[in-house]
Amino acid sequence: MRVVFLGTSEFAAGILERLAHHNAQRPVLVLTRPDRRQGRGRRSAAPAVARAARSLGLTVSQPESVNGPEARAQIASAAPQLLVVCAFGALIKEPLLSEHELLNVHPSLLPRWRGAAPIERAISAGDPRAGVSIMRLTAGLDSGPVCLAESEPIGPQDTYGTLAPRLQALGAEMLLRVLDLTERGHPPPFREQDEQGATYAEKISPDDRLLDPTRTAAELERVVRALEPHIGARVALADGSLLGVHRAAVLDSEERPGGGATPRGRRLEGEPHPGVGVSDGRLLLDCRGGALELLVVQPPGGRAMEAAAYLRGHQLPGRR
Repeated sequence: MRVVFLGTSEFAAGILERLAHHNAQRPVLVLTRPDRRQGRGRRSAAPAVARAARSLGLTVSQPESVNGPEARAQIASAAPQLLVVCAFGALIKEPLLSEHELLNVHPSLLPRWRGAAPIERAISAGDPRAGVSIMRLTAGLDSGPVCLAESEPIGPQDTYGTLAPRLQALGAEMLLRVLDLTERGHPPPFREQDEQGATYAEKISPDDRLLDPTRTAAELERVVRALEPHIGARVALADGSLLGVHRAAVLDSEERPGGGATPRGRRLEGEPHPGVGVSDGRLLLDCRGGALELLVVQPPGGRAMEAAAYLRGHQLPGRR
């Protein structure tokens, strides 16, 4: 089958690699986003899909707009039977939508978590399961009909870094299954999504990264896991600086320093305002209903380290 692949992210690169190693479905053309300046040095860097495609010996194009006439002409010249889209990062519009059949690999159990950050949002929300849906791309935001959806449990210790590879492997296997059935003339049936169950996974913003002490410790612990290791959560210190948080744990009332006398739902005595402090050698964020222990942190401009190592070089207020 002649397939053109559109994708940009690391997740999409993993799908592409699996597709490229399956000779019958090896893409004849890969389209991805232009190189962008990244990092503190603002150096130009190619998207993950561009790097993967070149290493696989695939033809790569990086148009400014995939909807423009030049990109559409390039796709048409490849004479594809199908376009496969995964985490492309830009809206695909008419007339491209009508010129080809497009299948989208989306890492969520649609209609839940349509949009840019479905894996992060599923972990943050405390969903028991995530998944992958194969759908027909339409003008709506991940709202097209679905032909296949399969789930994957989210464990209590799962981070984005542990869950995303499992979903990536699941999505690649599902895609190959759908492409094989389609090539043999037996495509799986599509079903419309239930709009009443739709939720949206907005792109992760700077505010989403900041641990808000008005939320519960359980909620914040999930945020830390959802953003680890690719984005990273942060907490504000009293001096206004932001401390990166790579690993954290909910501190139950029975575990609270000082004999566990502080019941869930109340702050420690003498702490009128929540914040980061130290108690019995532990680095704690006081928050609604309890405390979050910060286990692995990263100071501005520094490296990630255990909380004990951080405390040896930094003075923070003590907790009673």
